[in-house]
Amino acid sequence: METTPTILVVDDDVELCSLITNYLSNHDFQLTSCHTGVDAIERIVNEKPDLVILDLMLPGVDGLAVCREVRGEFRGQILMLTALDDQADEIAGLEIGADDYLTKPVSPRLLLARIRTLLRRRVTDEKTITTLEESTIVLGELEVDQANREVRLAQKPLRMTTTEFDLLWMLASHAGEPLSREVLHQKMYRLELEPNDRRIDLLVSRLRKKLGDDTAQPHYLKTVRGKGYQMGTGR
Repeated sequence: METTPTILVVDDDVELCSLITNYLSNHDFQLTSCHTGVDAIERIVNEKPDLVILDLMLPGVDGLAVCREVRGEFRGQILMLTALDDQADEIAGLEIGADDYLTKPVSPRLLLARIRTLLRRRVTDEKTITTLEESTIVLGELEVDQANREVRLAQKPLRMTTTEFDLLWMLASHAGEPLSREVLHQKMYRLELEPNDRRIDLLVSRLRKKLGDDTAQPHYLKTVRGKGYQMGTGR
């Protein structure tokens, strides 16, 4: 029997919080809410909802600080909301662990669509990824530990930059599925891919070196012609 997904709405705008919870309650979700960053941290850690709708501009402890504080132990989805159309804030939120980002005012139907997409992604990942524990993906001799942001190959730790780890996790989370450069770039940087932008290709090249992958016959990071990059299952 499927359980009803739980959503925590965090926003200091009490009226907006009420509107969101009332709307989503009519679409088979279980809703709770709070209005400060301090309360949000405690609720997220203790209640572990499936998804958090997190306002960026909270009094005292803001949304970025909340996301940074809980991400090490919270495995649910975080959808950030802000009244500021600021790309720097958007990128900052995604870099510290937010899964998606919307600018207010947001259409209720768009919010619902994003929520369903995030929850579907989580369910798919849980069904298709072999794990040692909740946050560790295992592919052959490769272990990618998201909670501790550590990578091990044949039980030996590999040093990774933040962007290298994020890209590796993204590809490992969709092992066996080719992801285009456009999709990877959008998820990594929340920007459209420019024709001459080679950041993804350079990151893949750096990851291959660290994984000891042969570019001619890679075990892990494979190039799928016309489709992008695909994570293999290892040796």
